[in-house]
Amino acid sequence: MDLELRLIRKQDYTFWRLYHLRNQRDQLLHEYKKIKKYKKFIKFVYQNKPKGTGDAVLKTKNIIKDKFFLMLLPDDLIINKNCSKAMISIHNKKKCSIMASMKVNRKTVSRWGIYSKKNNINKDNFFIKDVIEKPNIKSAPSNNAVIGRYILPKKIFLKLKKLKKGKGGEIHITDAIRNLIKENEKFIGHSFKGKYLDCGTMSGYIKSSLEISRT
Repeated sequence: MDLELRLIRKQDYTFWRLYHLRNQRDQLLHEYKKIKKYKKFIKFVYQNKPKGTGDAVLKTKNIIKDKFFLMLLPDDLIINKNCSKAMISIHNKKKCSIMASMKVNRKTVSRWGIYSKKNNINKDNFFIKDVIEKPNIKSAPSNNAVIGRYILPKKIFLKLKKLKKGKGGEIHITDAIRNLIKENEKFIGHSFKGKYLDCGTMSGYIKSSLEISRT
């Protein structure tokens, strides 16, 4: 009787496992077909050595055709609200560069790029005076951190080409942005409404995966 019961359980499990695998296959195939529609819009560039975000962006210079482009960093995940869509809406109104922002604990500012605010536009948006890459607590101009969503001007490629290596021997996109701000290029910081998930560390990646699995 026990053997028979174990066999039934095994068969039952196998059936449901196959059922779920078939559903997953169908779902993946559906998503693949959706992506395939946009294949002519998808381009790949390769950064063979970790030389910084600025170096990675510079490698796309021959692909970007418009005056502005949207850049998303995958280790910063925002769920529940579409941050990019909100930034595009602001850009369409203001015709300038937009960068995502989030308030962080003052004790952790040395982990982030931090904004120096010029003045507020409204409760969710402000003009950027400067961006400081990973300042110490005393020198940090605010606790408004840079999050990996940017609408940047194509002219930033000219700045990136001239940049020398910064902290850690890398080319930092922040340094190119600072140079543009010094030349009176308008940048707006946008405090997004979605929930931020940090995927940049192993523990953050695991927590983010668990969070998404519950949505």
